[in-house]
Amino acid sequence: MLKPSIGLSLEGLPFIFFTAMATLTFALLDCWFMATVLLVALFFVLNFFRDPERVVPQEPGVAVSPADGKVIKVETMRDPMTGEDRTAVCVFMNVFNVHVNRMPVTGRIARISYFGGKFLNASFDKASTDNERNSLLIEDGDGRSWTMVQIAGLIARRIICWSEEGDSLGRGQRFGLIKFGSRVDLYLPAEYEPTVRIGDKVFAGQSILARKK
Repeated sequence: MLKPSIGLSLEGLPFIFFTAMATLTFALLDCWFMATVLLVALFFVLNFFRDPERVVPQEPGVAVSPADGKVIKVETMRDPMTGEDRTAVCVFMNVFNVHVNRMPVTGRIARISYFGGKFLNASFDKASTDNERNSLLIEDGDGRSWTMVQIAGLIARRIICWSEEGDSLGRGQRFGLIKFGSRVDLYLPAEYEPTVRIGDKVFAGQSILARKK
């Protein structure tokens, strides 16, 4: 399902409205301390749910990052959807990153699997297998499979996926978000190799994460 872009994620509007109304109420009551605190909170809520446009690379044979954040892992891991050992690139999103997730490649969502787990720090190794997560198996135009996993963390406890099984989406297209950050893992097909290293900062839909060999 396509999501309209207004510069903010629609899922953030209730938080924004509530915080703005509370700020206005305290200001009208001359409770300036609370009004100031809530105004600062409103700034952070607006920052959390921002959804800027991105320039998606048109180069063939590349995959873009599914999330904003920092690369915390580039290693061989067991793909939860195929059961194969694959190279995985893991991107950690903190609370200051954009939380909207985007498609790494053009393809069809063949399968979606949700697991309600724990809420460990998303940077921990066990987060991949123990935390609440939502896995998407993507089939690209050449028949290759990609697995993308949205992982909830210590603060982020709400995974949202707008797309459904059978949807066809383009590279860089929005498909979901994780409220207040967390982590997204991307498992690469054998024909692709990562172009990033641990510590690299990446942007969803814009930074090239992998390239065809």
